[in-house]
Amino acid sequence: MSAAYTRTFEMAKDTMRILRNNLPMADKIDFYNRWAKTYEQDLALLDYRAPSLVAGQVSAHFSGERRAAAVLDVACGTGLAAKMMKREGFERFVGVDCSKGMLQHARQSGLYQDIKMAVVGDQPLPVPSGDFDVVIISGALSVNHIPVKVIRELCQAAKQGGLICVTTRGNRDNAGYKAALEGEMKQMEEEGLWRRVEVTDVSEFQREVSDDEDGYTPGCVYLFQRL
Repeated sequence: MSAAYTRTFEMAKDTMRILRNNLPMADKIDFYNRWAKTYEQDLALLDYRAPSLVAGQVSAHFSGERRAAAVLDVACGTGLAAKMMKREGFERFVGVDCSKGMLQHARQSGLYQDIKMAVVGDQPLPVPSGDFDVVIISGALSVNHIPVKVIRELCQAAKQGGLICVTTRGNRDNAGYKAALEGEMKQMEEEGLWRRVEVTDVSEFQREVSDDEDGYTPGCVYLFQRL
């Protein structure tokens, strides 16, 4: 029986715990490469809702022609967010991720017109500025993952009037990161780079994986529009 049929919640939980540690980047990329085979199964076991939350938030506020809209999916993984966005009528996707293994699955999904490899935060986003109607990043903005400063690049990648939608966790181990993220978002508003469209607190973002917390991890979905 294949790994896809034998994964359990405890296995998925242990995997997520490892990723919340501050692994060296090379080790983290290697981990993601190996995890790609069971990634979607594990996130289903964890009831991971970031991709669907992002798709729903964008869909509620996007007023253009969805089939023609260019969507940049940063830290795209295997393509879960693009899959949710396609259900909302979007069809043109460019994916960026640091993991060759994840991108192989994303390519096989048939959702993306282009796929690019980059260590976001260490390397510039490998896309032109001002090219995208929608820019999304679901889940990867958290402590020990993608640095807060990347949201400026996400904003720059969007067209004037384009939407940028991101998420982060709201539990204790991510509290400092979330505060820094929201501080940078506010600073960007004050600089006139974007305007806040909607911010939604979510009580059930994913099933909790830490020993000292039970139930569900809370989270937050942020939607901005480039000015």
